[in-house]
Amino acid sequence: MEDLDIAQLAAYLHLTPDQVNKMAVRGRIPARKVGNQWRFSEAEIHHWLEDRIGASDPEELEKVQAVLDRAKGDQPKDMMITEMCVPETIQIPLNARTRGSVIRSICSLAAETGMMWDAPAMAEAVSAREQMHPTALDCGVALLHPRRPQTSILADSVIALGVCPAAIPFSDRGDLTDVFFLICSYDDTVHLRILAKLSRMISHPDLLDQLRSCESSGEAWAALRQAEEHIDDSDEEE
Repeated sequence: MEDLDIAQLAAYLHLTPDQVNKMAVRGRIPARKVGNQWRFSEAEIHHWLEDRIGASDPEELEKVQAVLDRAKGDQPKDMMITEMCVPETIQIPLNARTRGSVIRSICSLAAETGMMWDAPAMAEAVSAREQMHPTALDCGVALLHPRRPQTSILADSVIALGVCPAAIPFSDRGDLTDVFFLICSYDDTVHLRILAKLSRMISHPDLLDQLRSCESSGEAWAALRQAEEHIDDSDEEE
């Protein structure tokens, strides 16, 4: 990854250079001065966006989603989580008791779709990401993903979901987690949009309780679909 200047970051975030400059001056975005110019690490900006998304604050998520919806690319605006996370990539229950076994199991599950063909490589990339920056949230959900899109082992974006019978310690902070999403995105823009939409879905009333009480992958998929439809309908009304 490279350093960005104000103009480049403004283009990436679809903001004005003046807005980016004010954010840097106020310490609201990771930045450093080189001479008299602001410089931004692309890796740090990526993690900054993920942190904002991971906070699961509805108002904050709406701001992030607005930025991502303005991003140019091939991904359609009506991207559907439940088209990437299908019953075949959902395991109820996910019988794993350690962080490593969760990651290995859910990567193997995603590989069964044929969209990913190297589960061990994905598991290694996800584990490295967890060591650097845990993805477990305080609501008992982890949004597993590699640091960068693993395009060499992906045919397209795919999402897997596993729900453990009992919550397990999943981060060095001691977070207890039982709902695990694996996000295998084909590019950065899709990755951030998936994160933003999934974060909004898991903040939907009753979804997590529904997932924890499901007895089959079909029931879990239906619960996801209902939550996604609620979000999409709300967006259309605005």
